Amino acid sequence: MISGKQLKAAIIHAAILITNKRRSVDELNVYPVPDGDTGTNMSMTVSAAKRELELLPDSVTVSEVADVTASAMLRGARGNSGVITSLLFRGFSKGLAGLTSAGNADFAKALELGVAGAYKAVMKPTEGTILTVSRKAAEKAKELAEKNLSTEEFWQSVLDEANHVLKQTTDMLPALKKANVVDAGGQGFCIIISGMLASFRGEAMPEEAAEQKAAAPDPQIDFNAAVAQYDEEINFTYCTEFIIEKNDASVDGSVLRAYLETIGDCVVVVEDDEIIKVHVHTDTPGMALTKALEFGHFINDPKPKIENMRIQHENKVKEAKIVKQQEVVPVEPTKEFGFVAVAAGGGLERTFLDLGVDQVVKGGQTMNPSTDDILRAIHATPARTVFVLPNNKNIIMAAEQAINLANRNVCVLQTRTIPQGISAMLAFDESADVNENRTQMTKAFERVSSGAVTFAARDSELDGQKIKKKDVLALENGKLAFTEKDVNKAAYKLTKKLIKGDTSYITLIYGADVTEEKAQQLYEHLNTKFGGKYDIQLLHGGQPVYYYLISAE
Repeated sequence: MISGKQLKAAIIHAAILITNKRRSVDELNVYPVPDGDTGTNMSMTVSAAKRELELLPDSVTVSEVADVTASAMLRGARGNSGVITSLLFRGFSKGLAGLTSAGNADFAKALELGVAGAYKAVMKPTEGTILTVSRKAAEKAKELAEKNLSTEEFWQSVLDEANHVLKQTTDMLPALKKANVVDAGGQGFCIIISGMLASFRGEAMPEEAAEQKAAAPDPQIDFNAAVAQYDEEINFTYCTEFIIEKNDASVDGSVLRAYLETIGDCVVVVEDDEIIKVHVHTDTPGMALTKALEFGHFINDPKPKIENMRIQHENKVKEAKIVKQQEVVPVEPTKEFGFVAVAAGGGLERTFLDLGVDQVVKGGQTMNPSTDDILRAIHATPARTVFVLPNNKNIIMAAEQAINLANRNVCVLQTRTIPQGISAMLAFDESADVNENRTQMTKAFERVSSGAVTFAARDSELDGQKIKKKDVLALENGKLAFTEKDVNKAAYKLTKKLIKGDTSYITLIYGADVTEEKAQQLYEHLNTKFGGKYDIQLLHGGQPVYYYLISAE
């Protein structure tokens, strides 16, 4: 039987493992467009549970662990893969409800419930994805539930089945077959299960990999970055920092470093011709300061600093618990309708606010907001009914999870692009009711042909086209239309493709990586080519990732 303490450790182990391996999962995404990739979204989702679980005592039950995990993942879910992962673990909270400890049959039931919930949430489930891998794993778990297997044998068999099916995903989806890779979400699921299994086996908790190795520290720039990697370990009590002005240029800071390493750890000493800057964790800060006087004298700004790290750590834990206990107090509704939109870029944020949006959640490609981010924006909107515009296909599921968490009526419109979100807002009628507005706003954004000009994040081959990293990509309604070398040329050709017989309006939204001058050149070129046939608008969106967002309607 697995105790609450063991299950807590297993999920934390899995969170660290998927975080450490998220880049390898990201790289399995065959679509070359930069986005909030699968591994990153899954790791951020599971890590939301890790933070909550670390605050629980070891006396916790499996039911309590499962409840905390499900709640944290639901609110922290990012991207479609993150939402599906959260739904799989919501099955744990249902299957393990009321249990102090759990056996193989309990976990088999939990997996089955999680898979059922995930399939139910996806409008058109696609086989060959994380859904298939998790479903087959759950079926294997159910098959093994009544056999006399140890916990390790049970989970190893479940993982073996998941890995077996994962390999088959290559042949299930043409895009995976062409790229000769397995499904990224399925790979992430297998990593999570392998992390849990490793913990059940008693393997040591993995170290969290540093996001990036710091460059050699510079006295004026990189000192704080150089010492940040030591913040989590407390082997000595006092964090001691100071700067001394050298007696003369011949003073060698390496001699001071050698001494400090004998009385503490996490030693960082950086110097130039005039100063030596020191960071050390030690139980005897006075000895460090006394030794430093042999090399020079202390400067007054900043003054030497000595802090008790154990007290700091205890205070951080207390603060975290207080923050966890604090509920966001929703604003009282003062009007019938309100709006939340997801957008990135100052210009786009202002555009949505000008159109009547109450709250803009910063996000989009490469930065999918969590369910909790969207929920907070809903609760900050003083309306009885809140329309949510995700404006990205990978954010829709996270937004929909907020519906049942909100204390007011929420209507998520399935806008997949920024231009669709803008058109939906323009179609809102204050005199109409919820259903009428839902219908009219949906019809409005569905009439929009959306285009985007971006860049290839990796080498790839898509629809028979070989793509090189950094190639300019033109996307027509979310699908690759062609590649180019010149941004404005791509935008012009894409605009021509978007124009239909009934097109009247064209909107160009230029991003952070396009100058106003270059955008104006495109605008004038289109006006010249089309001879005033269409009403063309040029807006500064300031969005990242996309050079241009284009709509024709």
